[in-house]
Amino acid sequence: MGDVSEVLMSVLSTIRVPKPGDRVHKDECALSFSSPESEGGLYVCMNSFLGFGSQYVGRHHARAGQRAYLHITRTRKAKKEDDTAGSGHPPKKKPTRLAIGIEGGFDVDQEYYEEDVKVVIFPDRQEVTSEDLAAMPDVVKERVSLSMTGIMAADSVSHILQVQQWDGEVRQESRHAAGLKQLDNGIKIPPSGWRCEVCGLQENIWMNLTDGKVLCGRRYFDGSGGNNHALLHFQETGHPLAVKLGTITPDGADVYSYDEDDMVLDSKLPEHLSHFGIDMMTMEKTERTMTELEIAVNQRVGEWEVIQESGTTLRPLFGPGLTGMKNLGNSCYLNSVMQVLFTVPDFQSKYVCNIDKIIDEAPSDPTQDFKTQVAKLGYGLLSGDYSKPAPDSADENGASEHNDYQIGIAPQMFKALVGRGHPEFSTNRQQDAQEFLLHFINMVERNCRSGPNPSEAFRFLVEEKIVCQQSQKAKYTQRVDYIIQLPVPMDQATNTDELQEVERRRENGDSSVLPVRAQIPFATCMAALSEPELLTDFWSSAIQAKTTATKTTRFASFPDHLVIQIKKFTFGLDWVPKKLDVSIDVPDTLDLSALRAAGQQPGEELLPEVAPPPLMTPDVEVKGILGSHGNEEDDSLYSPLLSPALDDSTVSQLCDMGFPLEACRKAVYYTGNTGIDAAMNWVMGHMDDPDFSTPLVLPGCSSGGGTTPTESISEEHVATIVSMGFSRDQATKALRATSNTLDRAVDWIFSHLDDLESMEVSEGGRSAAESESGRDPPPGPCVRDGPGKYELFAFISHMGTSTMCGHYVCHIKKDQQWVIFNDQKVAASEKPPKDLGYLYFYRRVAE
Repeated sequence: MGDVSEVLMSVLSTIRVPKPGDRVHKDECALSFSSPESEGGLYVCMNSFLGFGSQYVGRHHARAGQRAYLHITRTRKAKKEDDTAGSGHPPKKKPTRLAIGIEGGFDVDQEYYEEDVKVVIFPDRQEVTSEDLAAMPDVVKERVSLSMTGIMAADSVSHILQVQQWDGEVRQESRHAAGLKQLDNGIKIPPSGWRCEVCGLQENIWMNLTDGKVLCGRRYFDGSGGNNHALLHFQETGHPLAVKLGTITPDGADVYSYDEDDMVLDSKLPEHLSHFGIDMMTMEKTERTMTELEIAVNQRVGEWEVIQESGTTLRPLFGPGLTGMKNLGNSCYLNSVMQVLFTVPDFQSKYVCNIDKIIDEAPSDPTQDFKTQVAKLGYGLLSGDYSKPAPDSADENGASEHNDYQIGIAPQMFKALVGRGHPEFSTNRQQDAQEFLLHFINMVERNCRSGPNPSEAFRFLVEEKIVCQQSQKAKYTQRVDYIIQLPVPMDQATNTDELQEVERRRENGDSSVLPVRAQIPFATCMAALSEPELLTDFWSSAIQAKTTATKTTRFASFPDHLVIQIKKFTFGLDWVPKKLDVSIDVPDTLDLSALRAAGQQPGEELLPEVAPPPLMTPDVEVKGILGSHGNEEDDSLYSPLLSPALDDSTVSQLCDMGFPLEACRKAVYYTGNTGIDAAMNWVMGHMDDPDFSTPLVLPGCSSGGGTTPTESISEEHVATIVSMGFSRDQATKALRATSNTLDRAVDWIFSHLDDLESMEVSEGGRSAAESESGRDPPPGPCVRDGPGKYELFAFISHMGTSTMCGHYVCHIKKDQQWVIFNDQKVAASEKPPKDLGYLYFYRRVAE
């Protein structure tokens, strides 16, 4: 023991006690998905508090020179049918709050594990237990014991993130509650037997707290729920608050504010209910609350009941490339996207084939390094090391039962890193898989300024041709894109008569009618994309006036891998977001050769390069004159003018609907202050534009935010962007276009790559004059090209009413067999629902 004591004394100065703010990684290896439950356990550096599995701790010791590690191992205990039976302890309470690790929320303790903790000294791996410390000198015993206790008592980074990201039931007091005016109409509500006053439904019934109207709730995505009569009543009357009948107890009830569009608190609920003859103290709950319904879904998310193929016994699959991913709380959108991306060879070769090199070159804190964490995730998915049955179904004799669920991997570090600083992806709320795909591609672009860039597999050029119908002159523009968005022409459904009949029966109160899904031919979706679009308010530089024009969209290049999004999410006539319940006969093979862009045709004249006149109100004096070209600092073709007057009331109305301020300003500007209807039509027609929410750039101004060429820009921001591989000119241009805001400037660069092709991008951020490679003009965005023939290899499906709720799964074709990836369940698919997908992934067919 003396030798060990001396060794500990020699490393005592490197042993730290965790302080508030220290990040303690005691649940997951920084370089793999090893954990204390894994074979070999987890080694936590007692200086940096980074965790390492048994295969990487030696590497960290060699690189960092650290010698003292806290070795944590957990062994799963056999879980009895009821651990609390006969123990004298009450049974565990069911969660009453949609949250993790807090009072009333989901319990995340480790009660079914036996934990062993000891200090290990490298390189000889000498072990020191708590009992051993008792016999050592006080100075050693005190420091090491404090460090051990501090590490074990500290909340792990993953636990902190879970609690911070997910507290789904923080209800706020409604702003309407205190001053709610209730009508004295003599209505008294009986304590039971409620029916919708319009359609007669007896479930999901809500009472309006202003007038006592008893009506049904919203219709769910599968046709169940209600018929939206409570919502329609609010839209007609403006009465904001409703209580769900059947959830009223002496402790409270479910109250929804249609105006605030959320579940709310009503501190005067007893008084408001008493107005209509309801005594809270005598009411008993007969329906599950909205929180209970949400918790029920979250507790069984990943079960076959919530996805397609639920009626089929599917054969579980294990092995390389067949690894499940744990749901971290509404993280199925991330799981599905990453499963598909690591089926693409470019991502495999960039991150998985080079994992040893990436780990060798990883910084001192690999948990914060993008390349390391992506490589770690890719290796975890493809290696097969974690594609094993979950060890939670052993019988009393220790024999393992057949288990469909996998150990899988929990991408906690990855999710925290790619979501850091993002208002949506940093939370545990459900997100749009398409938005996350583009967000991740954007991050890949930022981190691959040198070397192979796997996002090039999806990158392609789009050519837009606009023809002035009066002069027949044309204008050609190209832009970079990664996804094709296909509209869903509901008027082209092949079963329209059946749909109308079902709707008629539902409106007549027939609750027995089964929902019918609209059948939309894929060819009509493609036609809606490829057919010329009529522009009725096009300013033609040829005739110097507004006229009609046609816009045709074609492929200027075909990518190696093509992503198609079915635009199922839209707005109803009441501007309420909704999801189109459609079935589309998406083909296994696709030939887009006919959509190849042809460019300028022989004899075809181009529209003159002259911008439209600025929007000016009659009382605004024009100070400048029309110019023929801009200058080095200003993209505008005009001399400085006074800023146009925008109708603030129209801008405000659009903002109240939830659209970005800059998009609202553009809508009012480009529709000439002609009113809310025209502005709304512009918004709906331009929501998919890559610059939809970027600042409005007015003629004569260098940016929508007021940053002019004479104003200084942040040299720190310039240096940051230059360090990413861009030139100083590009950094300056981006910052001026985004009001000197760093994050927006970086996003602006990646959404304007085609606009920057005249500016040199070189390693280290040197400009063309500074770089040897700057002698030749840059080629523009790097895109691959080839035949436009594709085959389907994956698709992501969504279940739910909107992108902000529900569940995602993906199907991937592996060795000619469709495989379904549903979080930790991976199985051979029997009937892949290719007609119900949201995102489709095609790969080029070699000719």
